[in-house]
Amino acid sequence: MADRIPTGVPTRPGPRPRVDIPYPRLSPGLRSYFATEGGGATLLLAASAIALVWANVAGGSYEAVWDTPINLTVGTWELHLSLHHWVNDFLMAVFFLVVGVEVNRELTVGELRSFRAASVPLFGAIGGLAVPIGMYLLINPSGPDAAGWGLPMSTDTAFVIGVLALVGPRCPDQLRIFLLTLAIFDDIGAIALLGIFYSDALMVGALVLAAFLAVVLFAMRWIGIWQIAPYLLVGAVLWVVVLESGLHPTLAGVVVGLAVPTARRGHDDEARWYFRVYGRALMEELDPARSRLAVSAARSAVPTSDRLLDALHPLSSYVVVPVFGLANAGVVLSGESISAAVSSPVTLGVLVGLVLGKGIGVFAGAMIALVTGLGTLPGQVRYGHLAGGAFLCGIGFTIALFVSELAFDDEALINEAKVGILLGSLLAGVIGAVILRYFGDRLPLCSPNEATGPPPLPEGAWRPPA
Repeated sequence: MADRIPTGVPTRPGPRPRVDIPYPRLSPGLRSYFATEGGGATLLLAASAIALVWANVAGGSYEAVWDTPINLTVGTWELHLSLHHWVNDFLMAVFFLVVGVEVNRELTVGELRSFRAASVPLFGAIGGLAVPIGMYLLINPSGPDAAGWGLPMSTDTAFVIGVLALVGPRCPDQLRIFLLTLAIFDDIGAIALLGIFYSDALMVGALVLAAFLAVVLFAMRWIGIWQIAPYLLVGAVLWVVVLESGLHPTLAGVVVGLAVPTARRGHDDEARWYFRVYGRALMEELDPARSRLAVSAARSAVPTSDRLLDALHPLSSYVVVPVFGLANAGVVLSGESISAAVSSPVTLGVLVGLVLGKGIGVFAGAMIALVTGLGTLPGQVRYGHLAGGAFLCGIGFTIALFVSELAFDDEALINEAKVGILLGSLLAGVIGAVILRYFGDRLPLCSPNEATGPPPLPEGAWRPPA
């Protein structure tokens, strides 16, 4: 007799394997934890801790592993990159592809469609970019140290959302949406500044070809191509061309993410009709052609951006970002390097920019939008939650480490910058978490909107969740 399956829990497609090897059992709480953003932030933190221990215990092997050359040859064309550059240039393009898709969705079908809803996080992001850069340049106004002005400008979305999931108020959904929207604007500004000011000598021919490929991507969206593979194929070529042009190749990921369609193809009824027709044809006769058509009908019913995020977001959160942390967080913390960092204006500039610049800039920018009446805080977000979230935005771990490799050529300056990044991100996270914990227990965030009242109860008999 077949095992009874609870209602609403479908079995995995396909025949049962001949040998059934059970997966390791996890407690419900642990499964729920790793299903949230806190799991990705934990992996990044663990990878960074491993990198720190590795670099200080066996620093020679740490450098040797990430300096390993990995060359790609196709005919007469050759690409020579170290493992470290493959992580920073290629894997991070996947990370920025996910960011680009999220920006694309928010601009077209998400929270950023309405200017009034988006103005508060927009002004907060502008303040969170301008004030940290200004504070850094006040401390490092000239010389090679001034090239690190981009270090405190960006927010590590994974860490911010992870900390919010762990220590935020009991109902953090609206605050999470607000911070995610702010982080998206922050990413747009940071990516633009990276592409303009942190690129090498540019090659005009490659730039023209890159612009042509970008037009091809948006033309594919315009004519209605909904499959993922064509976008990734053109995106891979674009990545190579952007790398050859002198711009940073992670920009290719952003362009692909912005070009992917976010809307459904036709109406929901039309999509259901196609799926019903091809699904019924497959049920009548199980053959490869009908199976392929049924799968295509099912995929075409879901927006391309949603399917791409479903495939790449776990890869980005649980593989790309932790590997990036492992490759870049290996700071040598010897007595000499710590004493150099303590007296270094680069370390001080990064520390002040992340801890004070981000917190003051985000809060001040958001308050300008609120005071002028341009926007309003979403849901039941309170000013105390806004202050805590503003300081959380000072966690600039991933992008800051990324910029440190672009801003400086001197290993001593890179090491001093990384010490400031580690200390600044830690302090900003602790301050933001303490503020959120304090106000999260004292300010309501779960109360219904006074204008509309509580939401209506669902009709029909209550059913337990599957």
